[in-house]
Amino acid sequence: MYISQQLAAEAVEQVFAGRNLGVVLEALFARHSHITLQQRAVAQDLSYGTLRFYGAVASLLSELLEKPLPSERLRCLLLVAIYQLQYDKAAPHTVVDQAVKAAGTFKQSWAKGLVNAVLRNLLRQQESLLKNIQQDELAVYSYPQWWINKLKYQYPENWQSILEAGNQHPPMTLRINQRQITPQQYHQKLQENDIEATLLGGAAVMLAKPLPVEKIPGFFDGEVSVQDFGAQFAAYALDLKDGQHVLDACCAPGGKTGQILELANVDLVAIDNDASRIARTKTNLDRLQLKAELQIADAATPNDWWDGKLFDRILADVPCTASGIVRRHVDIKWLRREADIASFAKQQARILPSLWQLLAKGGKLLYVTCSVFQEENQRQIDAFLKTHSDAVQLPLTESISGLDLKNGQLQPSARHDGLFYALLQKN
Repeated sequence: MYISQQLAAEAVEQVFAGRNLGVVLEALFARHSHITLQQRAVAQDLSYGTLRFYGAVASLLSELLEKPLPSERLRCLLLVAIYQLQYDKAAPHTVVDQAVKAAGTFKQSWAKGLVNAVLRNLLRQQESLLKNIQQDELAVYSYPQWWINKLKYQYPENWQSILEAGNQHPPMTLRINQRQITPQQYHQKLQENDIEATLLGGAAVMLAKPLPVEKIPGFFDGEVSVQDFGAQFAAYALDLKDGQHVLDACCAPGGKTGQILELANVDLVAIDNDASRIARTKTNLDRLQLKAELQIADAATPNDWWDGKLFDRILADVPCTASGIVRRHVDIKWLRREADIASFAKQQARILPSLWQLLAKGGKLLYVTCSVFQEENQRQIDAFLKTHSDAVQLPLTESISGLDLKNGQLQPSARHDGLFYALLQKN
């Protein structure tokens, strides 16, 4: 266990230095290729868990320390161990012993004694320490205070439920490729493989327990894709028809791209400004046995790539703070700054009018974010409508049953992530 604790501590340290957790873990595992698959899995779980509940574990550590630690790596090791003691199923004495062993690899001779003392004090004083931190919203909700304050203001009736949903483990939901198999047939296949799952609306099925893709029946044959239930609303909302000329802007990694092609025989152009992400999109389409015209291109500068043929439908899944998917990307809570919202909003305000000029009269553009912040969502649309008299926002019908869509906003829940949708038509 101590090896996994060490790796998790290093990962957490690097996140707070400004790096993406997924990238960090990939690099760490490549550097430590000798460790077992189980050690990798534990290290990953500890990294995600510590960052998911960082507010609480950091507050507990502050209560236990008389002065700041001279080593950030040691601080992160203690955070990982405190997370285990508070939220993990491992035996407390094992967590403490293994953390002390991990501290033994530090150059400081006093590190082992300090780790042992801090963690054993936590176990002895746990009840009183937890009581002490209950007045601190950072500790209670494990979000930055600015994030909590913003949700309080924008969602006065249910800000707490949004925060709590973001701290849950995300469900694993599949999108069934109805070109190959019906939802009922695929659900039967899961049952035959002793995989518990629930059919949702549309072509979605939610697994009771997440699985690696290699254990998902039919995945490599293109029968299913991994896609959040809320994200599956996009292709339905576009109101696709066979023969349409369609643009998927900011398409990578290709989840919605594949869904568009599963639902209709359209002439699809899919763009992204990152070559590696376009490559991922192609890989996903190849697995689904579907084709689109893929381009490395910037949605904000269509003059650099557009051939002049107007589109009937445009999907604008724009860059955003990703505040609606923090349970999948726990590092976002601690990497984002409040000023980032304005920065993303500025980027969105460049992309939307740039794409609008590519839309045919009578055509529809679907604006999508995975954010819950209003500055990136309806406020962005309201500002656009004020300067574009040929645009009208259409009501969104819940074409997939089971989605709680309120004024275009899907709030994160047990079934889906937090996303925003706005459907615009050109008059």
